[in-house]
Amino acid sequence: MGKAQKYVLLGDATYPLQDWILKPYQEDENLTHRQLQFNYRLKRAHSVIENAFLRLKARWQILLKCDDCSLEQLPTLVLACCILHNVCEAHDNPFNEEWLEGTEPTELPKPSQPAPAAMEDNRAEQVRELMCQYFESCGEG
Repeated sequence: MGKAQKYVLLGDATYPLQDWILKPYQEDENLTHRQLQFNYRLKRAHSVIENAFLRLKARWQILLKCDDCSLEQLPTLVLACCILHNVCEAHDNPFNEEWLEGTEPTELPKPSQPAPAAMEDNRAEQVRELMCQYFESCGEG
C-alpha cells in the first residue's frame, strides 16, 4: 500500500490496539464489509498460528510436561524445540497425525474485559486501516 510496515502481533479483542498489535474491529451491526473482511482474515491467520503451535507441541511433547526441567533450562528447551520443529517443517519431515492425540488445544485464560481505551494508540488505527485496504485489494478469500 505504499507504506513500509513493521511486524505486528495478532491479538484478540481484549488487547489494546497498538501499532504493533493488530486486533479485530469490535463486532456489531455497524461494521462495514471491509471491516468484516479484516476480522475474517485476522481470525484465519490466528487459526494458522494455533495450528502451528499444536503441531509444535505434538512433535515435541516434552513441551507438554516441562515440570521436570529447571526454570533456568526452560527457555533453552523451548528454543531448541522451536528450531528443530522449524527444520523438520522446512524439510518436509513427515508429521505423524497420531502425535496430535495427546495434545488437545488448550484455552489459556484470557482477560474478560477489553483493555481500557486509554491504552490504545491512535496511530494504530492507521495501521489497521492500511491492512484493511491491503486485504480489500487482494480480493476475497
